[in-house]
Amino acid sequence: MQDPNEDTEWNDILRKKGILPPKEVPNDAEEEEELARQQRSIVKTYEDMSLEDLDENEDEFGEEDEAAIEMYRQKRLSEWKATQLKNVFGEVVEISGQDYIKEVNKAGEDIWVVLHLYKQGLPLCTLINQHLSVLARKFPQTKFLKSISTTCIANYPDRNLPTIFVYREGDMKAQFIGPLVFGGMSLKVEELEWRLSESGAVKTELEENPRKEIEDKLMSSIRSSLPSRKDSDSEDEDY
Repeated sequence: MQDPNEDTEWNDILRKKGILPPKEVPNDAEEEEELARQQRSIVKTYEDMSLEDLDENEDEFGEEDEAAIEMYRQKRLSEWKATQLKNVFGEVVEISGQDYIKEVNKAGEDIWVVLHLYKQGLPLCTLINQHLSVLARKFPQTKFLKSISTTCIANYPDRNLPTIFVYREGDMKAQFIGPLVFGGMSLKVEELEWRLSESGAVKTELEENPRKEIEDKLMSSIRSSLPSRKDSDSEDEDY
């Protein structure tokens, strides 16, 4: 069936003869309002999008939208940079018990806090402080703190040292207590980084636990040093 509103020569003839009604002329005011509504909708869409959303949906917008998209991308980028600059730490800060609420509970929105309880004179505590200094520079968006155990928690037992608590927005997300948890003085900075990444405190580029390779080699060495079942049977026959 032919559309009576379609612009064809035949429809024009039928309109002249009065067979078809005159073609409806769109109201300019209505067209302008509809166009304005669509533009407001597009702008609202841009405003609601994050940098990632803008990149993912870039192909869905037309060429006429490119200027607006770029404007909002730059706006989002500026906001992101401001947030990053605001939340840069980059070093391990010493705190006391009096600083705890301010530095840990009120660290800020979406801020991860790593707190090391230590005691001077304990070699493993010294080693972990050295590793944390490296990680603080590597992950400046994470807040790294240290505190002598008894100044932060009264009568905290030395047997629990070193201790690391991980917080986010005042909530404890992980805890590592005692020398056995850290594997003793053989602890490498990459291993500590992996532990903290598992808790969410840092975003590591390590693909697997660095200690896994050491553990696999250790288990392989143990297996190779054990007599096989065949060797055991041969020895039994000799007696």
